[in-house]
Amino acid sequence: MLEPSNNNELPPIPAKRYFAIGEVSDLCGVKPHVLRYWEQEFEQLEPVKRRGNRRYYQRNDVMLIRQIRALLYEQGYTIGGARAHLQSDDAKDDSGRTKQVIHQMIGELEDILEILK
Repeated sequence: MLEPSNNNELPPIPAKRYFAIGEVSDLCGVKPHVLRYWEQEFEQLEPVKRRGNRRYYQRNDVMLIRQIRALLYEQGYTIGGARAHLQSDDAKDDSGRTKQVIHQMIGELEDILEILK
């Protein structure tokens, strides 16, 4: 598993509509039980639940989980502090999330460029 400080080493997010909890766990470097706990703590994190109460995360959920992970593991926020930070970001333009999406896209485009070469 990835060390908490290695958020830049997370794998790129595939171009899919829905992700199972195991996939999200691998993409974000967080165990499934932690993801279920974060659902209770962060109201912004609401995966789609289908038959059998299975969770399906969308791309924006994965990006949010990566942001929560960075706040908690890299920046040293508490759960309450991270929750307050995310709520304040919801009130204003979230440039951090936008930057994260841009960096993710750049990484994916660089990977595509290498494949094409």
